[in-house]
Amino acid sequence: MSELPKGWATACINDLADINPKQVFDDHLAAGFVPMSHAPTNFRDKLRFEDRNWGDIQKAYTNFKNGDVIFAKVTPCFENGKAAFVEGLPNGIGAGSSEFFVLRPFSEEVSAKYLLALVKSRGFMREGASNMTGAVGLRRVPRQFVESYPVLVPPASEQTRISQKLDELLAQVDTLKTRIDAIPALLKRFRQSALKSAVSGQLTAEWRSMRPDRSPLPLEQLVGCIKKSGFKSKAKGIEPAQVSDVPGWLKTPLGAVFSVKSGDGLTAKEMDENGTIPVYGGNGVTGLHTEHNVTTRTVVIGRVGYYCGSVHFTPPKAWITDNALIVKYPAPLFNLSYIYWLLLGTDLRKNTSSSAQPVISGEKIYPIELNIAPLEEQIEIVRRVEQLFAFADQLEAKVASAKTRIDHLTQSILAKAFRGELVPQDPNDEPAGVLLERIKAQRAAAPKAKRTRKTST
Repeated sequence: MSELPKGWATACINDLADINPKQVFDDHLAAGFVPMSHAPTNFRDKLRFEDRNWGDIQKAYTNFKNGDVIFAKVTPCFENGKAAFVEGLPNGIGAGSSEFFVLRPFSEEVSAKYLLALVKSRGFMREGASNMTGAVGLRRVPRQFVESYPVLVPPASEQTRISQKLDELLAQVDTLKTRIDAIPALLKRFRQSALKSAVSGQLTAEWRSMRPDRSPLPLEQLVGCIKKSGFKSKAKGIEPAQVSDVPGWLKTPLGAVFSVKSGDGLTAKEMDENGTIPVYGGNGVTGLHTEHNVTTRTVVIGRVGYYCGSVHFTPPKAWITDNALIVKYPAPLFNLSYIYWLLLGTDLRKNTSSSAQPVISGEKIYPIELNIAPLEEQIEIVRRVEQLFAFADQLEAKVASAKTRIDHLTQSILAKAFRGELVPQDPNDEPAGVLLERIKAQRAAAPKAKRTRKTST
């Protein structure tokens, strides 16, 4: 802005607050140990701390107390806005990781929460990130940057009014953010519920009741479709198909109607980044290639690793690696999209071990029982599931957009605070310049603090 609001002044953080004050140790006190992973990102979140004896706390740790502002200095915590106003420490004093800064206002007339808003502002975080030093992956904001960072200083009374208004507005923003953040988990459960309902027959129960003349899937048709298609089951020792509890459906082991085989080996080095053919591994697309090993849309199952059992649907041309299983089936019996949703809604990991490197094979998944719908109902199931998932996808996109708007809203509120537009100015407020001169005089007159050593017992 071209000119300061009436009564405001300019300063640096070092003019307003002590940065990383001298350590104070006392053998007889317990302290709140606060790793920066516990520091909140929302304005209203409280610090979490663990009670520790000072004997457990190293001198390298940073000392803080109630009323201070702390914020991370190391990437990525700094960019994530990990900062907090310290309050609620049982004995008033705490210590924690050396990877954060402490700001302790020189005077009670300097609002610590105003400083908290400053270090959470986009400008401070953006400039701090651009000034980081150190090795890639463990870069830190220099102390010199923090000390010299410019601050627009309102009168003390206005700082208080701004802090109170920020508490009020940002509490509402944080409530919105908390509610928005809970929606993805709800959508995940919604999708899982839709799949469970689809594969169990519940999703189309009303549809069936309105079509008493619909064609069922008899055992004879199952056998005839398999024979006609030339499909050969690889499963051994599985139970025969039987009539399902769902009217018109059949219950059959997976191996009676599906067979699987591994794709072809292709390492990351062998992939060609100039290609346009997607490469499918254990968890979907892992890269691009110039060649393909399937020429029709294919359902694949992750074979090995953390994502084994995941189900994916390829485009007509794709390369499927040996980390995935290609699903084969009797074509006259199935709608291809139905196979995808059916397997996606089935727990294919139920027979795998809990080892660090779980593996799925035909032998493990062939005995899993499936309920198979007639072809006409398969098409209806696909239509309904895709409709429900499209609805969930739309909600997810709206949630992502809302989260972005909420983040912008927080920064917009902070920007208004630093422009002097958040609360009315009061011409009776003492100008900030007078406050700064008073702090300067008090600092000059104050005796130099001495570091106290921890006594031995």
